[in-house]
Amino acid sequence: MKMKLNESGANTAFFLYKGVIPLAMFVGGGLLLGVLTIMHIMQGAADLTPRLVIEALLSPQDTAEHHVVRTVRLPRVVAGILAGGALAVAGVLLQTITRNPLASAGTLGINAGAQLAVVMAGVFVPSLLAVSPMLVAFVGGTVAALLAYALAGGIQASPLRMALAGMIVSMAVAAFTAGLQLFFEEETTGLFLWGSGSLIQNDWSGISYAWPWVVICAVAAIALSRSLDVLLLNEETAQSLGQNVSKVRFVSLVIALVLAAVIVSLVGPIGFVGLVAPHLVRLVGIRSHKLLIPAAFLWGSVLLVGADVVGRLANNSSYSELPVGAVTALIGGPCLAWLAYRAARKHRAVPEPFQSSSHKKARRLSYGGLLIMATIGLLASTIVGMMFGGLKIPLHEVLAVFIGQGPEQASSIILNSRLPRMLVAACAGAALAVSGLLMQGVVRNPLADPSIIGVTSGAGVGALALLLVWPDLPIALLPVAAFAGAIVAALIVYVIARRTGFQPAVIVLVGIAVSACGSALIQIMVVEAKMNVGAALAWLSGSTYARGWDDLVQLLFWPAVLLPAAWIVGRKLDILAVGNECATGLGVHVVNTRLRGAAIGVALAAAAVATVGTIGFVGLIAPHAARMLIGHHHRKLIPLSALIGALLLVLADAIGRTLMPPSEIPSGLVVAIIGAPYFLWLMRSTQK
Repeated sequence: MKMKLNESGANTAFFLYKGVIPLAMFVGGGLLLGVLTIMHIMQGAADLTPRLVIEALLSPQDTAEHHVVRTVRLPRVVAGILAGGALAVAGVLLQTITRNPLASAGTLGINAGAQLAVVMAGVFVPSLLAVSPMLVAFVGGTVAALLAYALAGGIQASPLRMALAGMIVSMAVAAFTAGLQLFFEEETTGLFLWGSGSLIQNDWSGISYAWPWVVICAVAAIALSRSLDVLLLNEETAQSLGQNVSKVRFVSLVIALVLAAVIVSLVGPIGFVGLVAPHLVRLVGIRSHKLLIPAAFLWGSVLLVGADVVGRLANNSSYSELPVGAVTALIGGPCLAWLAYRAARKHRAVPEPFQSSSHKKARRLSYGGLLIMATIGLLASTIVGMMFGGLKIPLHEVLAVFIGQGPEQASSIILNSRLPRMLVAACAGAALAVSGLLMQGVVRNPLADPSIIGVTSGAGVGALALLLVWPDLPIALLPVAAFAGAIVAALIVYVIARRTGFQPAVIVLVGIAVSACGSALIQIMVVEAKMNVGAALAWLSGSTYARGWDDLVQLLFWPAVLLPAAWIVGRKLDILAVGNECATGLGVHVVNTRLRGAAIGVALAAAAVATVGTIGFVGLIAPHAARMLIGHHHRKLIPLSALIGALLLVLADAIGRTLMPPSEIPSGLVVAIIGAPYFLWLMRSTQK
């Protein structure tokens, strides 16, 4: 009897616990959202008290303060509540139907695809955008989601691979979006802040358009709760219980896409809310979708409104707007890294020795012949680059300049502008290429690149902080600041990746998370410094614009010192490729070799970023192109990769100056537009 009483007491406590937790989540979340709403409305030029805000909401009167509350400030808060809730519900649905804890509209590329579609419509068919922005965003988000799905290998793909495919699609699509914004700056004016995610609303029109869709989709998602609960068991069990799995997945996916499309068309792409909010609710034990969906909606709203409050508090001294998407990235980046770490621990796999297309030698020329060809290509590209730009200079005048007989105008343009910037591009390209080569060798990951694993954005944060936050410090400290930022980013990735056995997908996902945080910090500093849109995009994309002889001297020192050091460590990186145990047996100290290789790679990337900004993909494309030519031999790869990297960035500089004179496309953007499809192909090929 005593045992029965004890069991009865335990069961009562269990059910009380199960009932109290959801109640606490809803009551606590509701109170917190109410407090944040009042705080949010109080922020602004006009001083408002909490009492006045509550009166304006509950008992509006015909006063100026009440009008400010109801027509100016309230739409922004409501936009935050709708957007946060909708993104959280979309995240719940995507995580359930893909059985992937890393899924969300941001990590599967849906937000980025919707953004690209809206920007394209704004440029080419603005009438369509005016009629139905949601439809445009829906089409873009759907195409991006399907691309990520196919790239990952379908529904059977592992959670890490699915998230990786989505993030890569996001990066590729973002490169094209940035290119469109630069090509059509006038047509896309005002989209820069929206593209970073902003809750600013001029009136209630956007809310009136969005709220019916959000409510209908949220109710439909709750109606699917039971089916979603069954779907979590597994596909075979769900089918044996009479559920049409394909139908539930399709309907849920459509609901998630509509929610993401509506929110992107309202406030722009805002990442990580759909990832963080569902996990926050699940952490307290809520699993049933009947409770999970409304709770995620509530806490998604809390997260987004809270992020906007924090962003406005941090920016209280100025009237410029801090994108709320940057604040959510600062919150969500660590969350993505933690989830990737957990997923890797759960599905731990032993990383294979480094393999890539490098082993498929298709070389017909000798190594020396390849070096000569690459050198000739670099020289030819440099000469062609000196011919084109705002003013075309004939070849004979270019050649005459170098023997001291050229026209004065041509001499001035070439010697003071084009030649130094192309030499800077060549040095930076070589440094980034060798940096990527070393990092791929250190972590034995063919997808490693300074920009993808967060080193470039870390260096960008360090360099930009010195320029904008401490402008009185000597400019000579710029490489040191970039190096410090790159080291911090690399250490974060290294520590987490080491605990998971350096799994390639984990390294890239953690790097993407670090990169997202770094990009958010750069965005915040750009906004705080009130840089104009063109300058901001140029810095964020990386540019060789207006680089001169002083920049070349500052940059040249680092490759001159570090490239020989990379060549020295190259032989041990070859041995690392056969595996840690074999390398140790052959007398190689694995940890020291990795640290030295990583330090040299980070320093090279930091030096390049300090001079030309955050240019990505060079460290990915150049080493792989070199491996396809000569195979896996680091000492031979270093000079060839450096030449190919230099050639790539010199060509990007020339193309950027030539396509739209007198305007220029940042070199980093040209490389990204080339490199993003290459990265997609590389990931697809490594899957086979």
